[in-house]
Amino acid sequence: QLQLVESGGGLVQPGGSLTLSCSASGFSLDYYTIGWFRQAPGKEREAVACITQSAKRINYAESVKGRFTISRDNAENTVYLQMNSLKTEDTAVYYCAADPMQTMCVIPPFLDKEYDHWGRGTQVTVSS
Repeated sequence: QLQLVESGGGLVQPGGSLTLSCSASGFSLDYYTIGWFRQAPGKEREAVACITQSAKRINYAESVKGRFTISRDNAENTVYLQMNSLKTEDTAVYYCAADPMQTMCVIPPFLDKEYDHWGRGTQVTVSS
């Protein structure tokens, strides 16, 4: 069974950094486009970043450009989201998702198609 697991969330002060990891069990991430999403309480889910299988296409939401970096290590079967200069408005549950189609790496994401596989999320709280 395909399973994605996010880790690395936690409590950080404004201006701080965190690195989230998305790892897979039961399948290789080599063949999947990976997206990072987040959802804050009372708000809709927001696409944050995405990366295609070969990392030739990477996209970011405007709200995180210049602060967040998505990367992948296929040898480790892991995708990372490096988050710098964190703001209180970055507080949310962060999810990673996988899809075999490279065309899914768009922000904003398609309204009529979701990524095939999702993790359960990791909480990121930015607060002083």
